[in-house]
Amino acid sequence: MFENFAVDRIDVGEAELFVRHGGAGTPVLLLHGHPRTHATWHQVAARLAPHHTVVCPDLRGYGRSSKPPTTPDHEPYSKRAMARDMVALMRALGHDRFAVAGHDRGAYVAHRLAVDHPDAVSRLIVLDAVPIGEALARCDAGFAASWWHWFFLGQTAKPAERVINADPDAWYQYTDEHMGREAYEDLRAALHDPEVVHAMCEDYRAGLGVDREADEAAQAAGRRVRCPTLFLWGSKDDMEDLYGDPLAIWRSWADDVRGHAVDSGHHMAEEIPGELAREIREFLASVPHGDGALQ
Repeated sequence: MFENFAVDRIDVGEAELFVRHGGAGTPVLLLHGHPRTHATWHQVAARLAPHHTVVCPDLRGYGRSSKPPTTPDHEPYSKRAMARDMVALMRALGHDRFAVAGHDRGAYVAHRLAVDHPDAVSRLIVLDAVPIGEALARCDAGFAASWWHWFFLGQTAKPAERVINADPDAWYQYTDEHMGREAYEDLRAALHDPEVVHAMCEDYRAGLGVDREADEAAQAAGRRVRCPTLFLWGSKDDMEDLYGDPLAIWRSWADDVRGHAVDSGHHMAEEIPGELAREIREFLASVPHGDGALQ
């Protein structure tokens, strides 16, 4: 797993991030979702490395990255805070401008990166997510029934950590069917760490508050994603059930967006790594690095 990749712990100011990086060429940052670690990307990273410098960190709070103390508003686990981490991380590795791909919660970080740091992000790739503000604005009974964990993990009156930590294996029900044994063991170690579980809940608490507010403020101010954007979603997941045409949603948040469904469930980096790597390579090759419009 991650053959010929370097392993580092990099201080980014507010957190210390565990990261693997390798390959050669224009840089691409890969951001995992909940409850995964950077290891979810290992099969995709191996396919991208001959063409790109690939950077795979654990987000703050996840995996082997540090867990900053929280605050009453949960801002230390906001997507804006995580985006600041990523800019500092990439600069520490020598990359002032880069492409970013994010899945699930990592997609929210990638979106915030593109909005808050447009000079740093050359291209945005979003996997199986619409903006947090959009999801919450559209929340109905169907969303609440399917995505109830957002509200369970995000509430504070009766914290979810005690329930999850009682039996993490039963709660997450993860297997090594697609991810591979090493990635499975990396994930299992993380999910048996109560500090990781607490940090992941803080991620969701920030999502319901400061992250939603940041999306709403950006939309009200007309701050959109300006770089070329690719949105992919799993046909076996529930994007279309929830939103009909989810690509239409991204067109209201990004200037230059293309996308389509792929034959996968939610964890496409594990289920269809070859196809996903090909999609990413083709998109990144579709315009010169740093150009602002798709050809």
